[in-house]
Amino acid sequence: MSDASSIRTEILSLVSRHPGGETDPCVCSEYQSLLSQFKKAGGADNDVVFTIGKVLYKCGTAELPSVSSPPAPAAKTEDQCIIPFDYMREFMKDVFVAYGTPSDRADTCADVLIAADLRGIDSHGLGRLKPIYCDRIDAGILKSNAPIEILKETDTTALVDGNLGLGLYVGPYCMEMAIKKAKKHGVGMVFTKNSTHYGIAGHYAVMAADAGCVGLTGTNARPSIAPTYGTEPMLGTNPLTFGIPTSDPFPFVIDCATSTNQRGKIEMYERAGKSTPRGCVVDVNGIERTDTSGILRDMVAGTCALTPVGGAGIETAGYKGYGWATAVEILCTAVQSGPWGADVCGVDRKTGKPAPMPLGHFFMAVDLEPLVPVETFKNNAGKLLQALRGSRKDPRGPGRIYTAGELENVAMTERTAQGGMVVPLSLQKNMLLLRGKFESLQEKYPELPFEARGE
Repeated sequence: MSDASSIRTEILSLVSRHPGGETDPCVCSEYQSLLSQFKKAGGADNDVVFTIGKVLYKCGTAELPSVSSPPAPAAKTEDQCIIPFDYMREFMKDVFVAYGTPSDRADTCADVLIAADLRGIDSHGLGRLKPIYCDRIDAGILKSNAPIEILKETDTTALVDGNLGLGLYVGPYCMEMAIKKAKKHGVGMVFTKNSTHYGIAGHYAVMAADAGCVGLTGTNARPSIAPTYGTEPMLGTNPLTFGIPTSDPFPFVIDCATSTNQRGKIEMYERAGKSTPRGCVVDVNGIERTDTSGILRDMVAGTCALTPVGGAGIETAGYKGYGWATAVEILCTAVQSGPWGADVCGVDRKTGKPAPMPLGHFFMAVDLEPLVPVETFKNNAGKLLQALRGSRKDPRGPGRIYTAGELENVAMTERTAQGGMVVPLSLQKNMLLLRGKFESLQEKYPELPFEARGE
């Protein structure tokens, strides 16, 4: 093989055979040799295969182009512990089983949560196990196991009722249905009602992309975003998420809230003892807030709100984020005749008691094969993404341009190489509290990894 494209294909084949990184000198040497051939054949300096080589296979860099890395993860402190992903996935599955979730559904729930931690989205993984799922089951506003009902169905569409069960198993069920319809009829779209928080939206977009489809998903949420020129939280953070297969070793996945920031990140700031960046939150008086704990308290009371993407007002085009958030809200409530706003805030504002949060979702998959060979599509998409990464850099920036899904892939390779995920003290405490609730967890986990260290 001599042309760069063919060598790149061989490199990606090596990655697929050894996805978790290798300490075998022969594998590392083979990767190094292929990278050198790729470079000599005219391969792009910014191609992700160089990052994979440096991070996952520990290849030497003397013969390789200089590639700037993303900001380094925070150093592990004495009160943190690295726990293997397989261990954490099993622990989370067992927690759901202890709450009464059938084993197969608990397996699916754990897959969605661990995917967030693998991809570096710490706000939606282990950090949400107790406060978003377990505590709500304890409060009686979320069911650990509920039937999934297909209310209406056509060849290409369906309306599904989650009956207030875990969105972590409702979501995968619905995206699988959309993909099956797409494979049979070219396109599939499933609307969901009476579901609950379904984890990272990107997980469902990746499901579609991995199946050779373009994927689209969205969900509404408790009211957090104020309309442009408003201060009252009316719309959820409402992600609008696409997944697109490419020739890179990871799909193009744009998964982000339609707000400047989102509640999960603010909860993460609180765990870290950090202030919320200015411009993300406004209160009833239009004042930009940074006091994280106060923001979380007042968001529950409805006296402060997140700003949409673009910020408050129209100076930086906040109306764009406001419009996207509204579009998602409509698609999550209009077909479903579902609740929105104060009716999904999770709190009865008259009594202050917890209340159910029946959310809506939508899932869409478009099969590419009837229109274009999937590999052709992937190569076309990959060329565009490589051109973006290879375009002129900001001299004041990090020296590198990323495309959506790339940073998450880098996080995955780095975290796999380090042997697992960093679990801070606050989440260690949550694990101890969950273990203490159930005899089955106490028997299986008499000593958690951070206890074994004597900390």
